[in-house]
Amino acid sequence: MFPDERSWAEQRCTRRTALGAALAATAASQVLGHGEVLAADAAAAAPRIDMKKSINLWAFPYPDQMSLKQCLQLAKDAGFDGIELNYDLENDLSPKHGTADYQAIRKQADSIGIAISGVCSFLFWPYPMTSNAPEKRARSLELGSKMIQAAHDLGTDNLLVVPGAVHIPWRTDYEPVANDVCDRRAREAVGKLLPQAEKLGVNLNIENIFFNGYLLSPRDMIEFVDSFKSPRLHVHFDTGNIMMFQFPEHWIKILGPRIQNVHFKEFSKKGTDYSLESFRPLLDGSTNWPAVITALDDVGYRGYVTFEYFHPWNHYPEALVYQTSDSLDRMLRRPGRLSAQKVG
Repeated sequence: MFPDERSWAEQRCTRRTALGAALAATAASQVLGHGEVLAADAAAAAPRIDMKKSINLWAFPYPDQMSLKQCLQLAKDAGFDGIELNYDLENDLSPKHGTADYQAIRKQADSIGIAISGVCSFLFWPYPMTSNAPEKRARSLELGSKMIQAAHDLGTDNLLVVPGAVHIPWRTDYEPVANDVCDRRAREAVGKLLPQAEKLGVNLNIENIFFNGYLLSPRDMIEFVDSFKSPRLHVHFDTGNIMMFQFPEHWIKILGPRIQNVHFKEFSKKGTDYSLESFRPLLDGSTNWPAVITALDDVGYRGYVTFEYFHPWNHYPEALVYQTSDSLDRMLRRPGRLSAQKVG
């Protein structure tokens, strides 16, 4: 289930050796009369990071200003490989829709030429799997089952799952749950969803949240995921959710091949609140992105890195999408508009 550790070491050595040689050669040959170095040539000489660019639908003004088809097309036009869709109680992905609707979305995405990188949802917060209210726990399982089916019908094998919460600081209707009770209920809920996920070939990817008081360390996450011994249970790693007190590059090295999907969520340590306002456009925050990308590369991650942001821009909303795509190109060393830029 996991790659051979020796092969990781060999790949790291090969990539780092190649990168060092490329950068050294570029620096030696491209120094200009005034000590300038062509940034584009340095980027071109460095090995490209083989990960796929994705963006979450929350970054688009959907459904108020744009239809789902328009969002898919904009993501494609901006250079993304995939888009992550969100399941809610309304709109195109919801209990109001079924297999035929999702297969139509899949065909639409195929015709545009963009992949659906995964399915995400805010519904795990109003309907937590660990709620003290039995009816909410039951509703959570019902919605989770519908999401698994939706992911399958959409042609993606990635479903983000929030297994539970001791506390939800941004909701006033959630009664705190004791740690041991939270853990027991979360394991029971995931255990009930796994058979369907395994049957349909959908990965249940457990997201690290931190603000929910549950699975607070990479070791906690490993113990939770490994305990099920299922090839369909993995980690959806979110860089921003742990940034207030921890560091994503540390988690990545420990979680290793358990990481199935990734959110690149920028976080600013300039604030102290728990709201969505702490999350910023990509590169406008406190994350050490070179360290994060190196860590992902070192553990052999080759999947999607998905920008997650909750505030689509009211004016010229496409600018955020294009800006994010450009930022990811630079981070992943993809050729692009770097070709005309100099640094001195």
